[in-house]
Amino acid sequence: MLANPSFHGRPLQFVPTVRNELCRPSACPLQLHSRSYQFLASSLGDKRKRIRRRSISRSFKTQFSVRASAEPQDLSVWAVGSAGVQASPFSVRIPVGDRHITVETGLIGRQASGAVTVTDGETIIYTTVCLADVPSEPSDFFPLSVHYQERFSAAGRTSGGFFKREGRTKDHEVLICRLIDRPLRPTMLKGFYHETQVLSWVLSYDGLHPPDALAVTAAGIAMALSEVPSSEVIAGVRIGLIGDKFIVNPTIQEMENSKLDLLLAGTNNAILMIEGYCDFLPEDKLLEAVEVGQDAVRGICKEVEALVQKCGKPKMLDAIKLPPKELYKLVEEIAGNELVEVLQIKNKIPRRKALSSLEENVISILSEKGYISTMEAFGSTETLPDLLEEDEDEEVVVDGEVDEGDVHIKPVARKTVPLLFSEVDVKLVFKEVTSKLLRKRIVERGKRSDGRTPQEIRVIDARCGLLPRAHGSALFTRGETQSLAVVTLGDKQMAQKIDNLVDDDEYKRFYLQYSFPPSCVGEAGRVGAPSRREIGHGMLAERALGPILPPEDDFPYTVRVESTITESNGSSSMASVCGGCLALQDAGVPVKCAIAGIAMGMVLDTKEFGGDGTPLILSDILGSEDASGDMDFKVAGSDVGITAFQMDIKVGGITLPIMKQALLQAKDGRKHILAEMSKCLPPPSRKLSKHAPLIHVMKVKPEKINLIIGSGGKKVKSIIEETGVEAIETQDDGVVKITAKDLSSLEKSKAIISSLTMVPVVGDIYRNCEIKSIAPYGVFVEIAPGREGLCHISELSANWLAKAEDAFKVGDHLDVKLIEINDKGQLRLSRRALLPDPEPEKQSAKPRSASLSNDNVVSPKTLDKGKPKKALTVSNDGSASRSAESLKDKTFPMKLSSPGKEAAKRLVSPEKDGPDKPQTKKSDGNISSKSGNAVVNGEAKVV
Repeated sequence: MLANPSFHGRPLQFVPTVRNELCRPSACPLQLHSRSYQFLASSLGDKRKRIRRRSISRSFKTQFSVRASAEPQDLSVWAVGSAGVQASPFSVRIPVGDRHITVETGLIGRQASGAVTVTDGETIIYTTVCLADVPSEPSDFFPLSVHYQERFSAAGRTSGGFFKREGRTKDHEVLICRLIDRPLRPTMLKGFYHETQVLSWVLSYDGLHPPDALAVTAAGIAMALSEVPSSEVIAGVRIGLIGDKFIVNPTIQEMENSKLDLLLAGTNNAILMIEGYCDFLPEDKLLEAVEVGQDAVRGICKEVEALVQKCGKPKMLDAIKLPPKELYKLVEEIAGNELVEVLQIKNKIPRRKALSSLEENVISILSEKGYISTMEAFGSTETLPDLLEEDEDEEVVVDGEVDEGDVHIKPVARKTVPLLFSEVDVKLVFKEVTSKLLRKRIVERGKRSDGRTPQEIRVIDARCGLLPRAHGSALFTRGETQSLAVVTLGDKQMAQKIDNLVDDDEYKRFYLQYSFPPSCVGEAGRVGAPSRREIGHGMLAERALGPILPPEDDFPYTVRVESTITESNGSSSMASVCGGCLALQDAGVPVKCAIAGIAMGMVLDTKEFGGDGTPLILSDILGSEDASGDMDFKVAGSDVGITAFQMDIKVGGITLPIMKQALLQAKDGRKHILAEMSKCLPPPSRKLSKHAPLIHVMKVKPEKINLIIGSGGKKVKSIIEETGVEAIETQDDGVVKITAKDLSSLEKSKAIISSLTMVPVVGDIYRNCEIKSIAPYGVFVEIAPGREGLCHISELSANWLAKAEDAFKVGDHLDVKLIEINDKGQLRLSRRALLPDPEPEKQSAKPRSASLSNDNVVSPKTLDKGKPKKALTVSNDGSASRSAESLKDKTFPMKLSSPGKEAAKRLVSPEKDGPDKPQTKKSDGNISSKSGNAVVNGEAKVV
């Protein structure tokens, strides 16, 4: 079967024989099946009726449009095979910035209405555009859906979560879906109701070239190649600012040093969408960046237009169905005067109810006059002849024909049926007329629905500290828009993990979550997972507040901001910025400065309403002005610079002069809002809440981290259980963060960690240390939590001991001195070094009796056994001064018994004495610097 390329080798979903000029054999190679069809008229009766094929053809030819009503512009790119119509591959290289991107079509996704792959480096985006064969019910919202997915296989890895298959769309992907959707909508022609779907996948990611701006360009190219009737080709680029140089489509590494992150989408001659974040960038610099981006977009669009001329599909212009012009006149005649009065109602809810009542009144009047069809099942602008009869077996016969019998049926003249309008068309026209009158009122009278001038800001009220248990809270009200912002502080466990293609296992220490319940607009609606709008508005407010947060080294908390919209009548995302800033101050976060946000609107074509043609910029727009206006431009920042911005256009685009005017007017509005925020009552506390956790940051040697963690994390868990702290976080660089609810538990954990990670120095003295265990050769003493040392039996007492357990038991407390650290890091302790020396007459080479009950007598040779091989010796030149200095910061310095008593301690000689040689006595010189003693020739002298 020879098929038209626009059908992609697929049969129509609705296939009655349509006998019109579009499907004559000479005009369309598609051949439809020629069998009879039945129509179920259950909405018009309980019985099934049979209708001739010819009648159905006449009745439905105005409802359904046949896709691809014209021949392809260039048949040379189409190849007809046994599998159907196929396009030969076609690729083009387009210069973007300092490199090229490659666009290819006709190789992958040949059954889609439009399919394209766009390559930048080794990053590849695959995007398709498909549309339904049958139009959906008319609506004021174009039926466009966008889905973007990042395959982890594109980077050669899998998801870090439990489920390894890509599932629910992540927030990062939702944001890119919005970036794709927003510039596409303004280019769609009104009256096209075929559901359109854009699917985009990241097939390859090189970690260098980001895919988001590339996805916007790919979607614009695929839409231009498809049958969807769009006005112009769109493309998108990212602009970075490194130093004073603007970079088009910068790499990931370049963006790390960029002061600006701007994503711009537009057409050959206008800007459709911008979104970006910067670090207090002035307005003139932002305009320069937009100009650079517009030039780059213009170059891409010119190349894409040439590609569309070569291998694009014909547009379905015949599918556009607009309401009749006569209906506009009827609606204005019926409701024009009342609409003007209703639009002057200041409050949102009464105005909305009045508009809804007036709309119902218009429909009722048109129905009474017979202008509205009640046969909604057909969706046509003309009524069907009365062809359906009550008898199921009776066959409907067309005028002038006879049945199979001999009796002729008298022909009946067909009644003329006036042109009727559907109720949907009336609602669409009513909305357009309302928008027109609203814009006319603003331009002619210079007054808006609530009585403000174009530059005037609504009344602002702000207060902090509403929630006593929250770490920080603020209620920001601007007119009928209100945001309740709450700040929660925590440690890294509260941080949000990001698991996506671009950011590999990244943790966000600051995030803002925005929620828009239906009650904020006085309605009952769905409550559940956050919508795409909520995710997008939350990210905009988050990125606006990010630059004012202190660095992690100065404020080691994870910060979460929740903005719940309690009232909404325009610019709720900017209210979240203002409320979030006040809540951060109330939580004691040391922000750099205050931030405010404002939404700007526009009426572009003022000549239509008697203006001079100059675009009219509106400050702090209402919801109705957002819906009826031509622009929604959100700008957040301080009084000196911008931190975040987002612009959506509902017309063919705007120029740089218009954007400059909007930015300057937005700056004046921000200054006014910041001044009102400074009058907040009660003001923000600006100090840490008593309910906020305490975080202590300490630094240890990196090699000591394992001592804190322990085997399998046992040690750190035991510290948490013992002290009652919330968490202990360790980093490879030696940073330890302790999170606790109270100061006492924090101090306990600090002491334990300090003891575990301390660096012991020979000569240090440790008081009141507990004996943990006893061995035949000595006792093990805990000098600090988790740190034990051996006090040999020979160092336990000044007298001879046969067994350590004869004088000590587990649990006793001793004062010990560190006398040696061996190569394995083991500690040798001495109690004897802190005991007063015996009387001079007892210090001889002769055997001395011990003070124990067994009265054993030992020789100096016996005392040498088990003594350390290494010892600290004090030279005459005062080399012991380092040991004395080491005790300056100790809590308990060593004290001499009396100034005249010998203070030097006995140490074991590093060499074994002979059997007949007496033990040589030397002093280690480890004397408290506070005592004022010095060591000279091995004896302590009083200075």
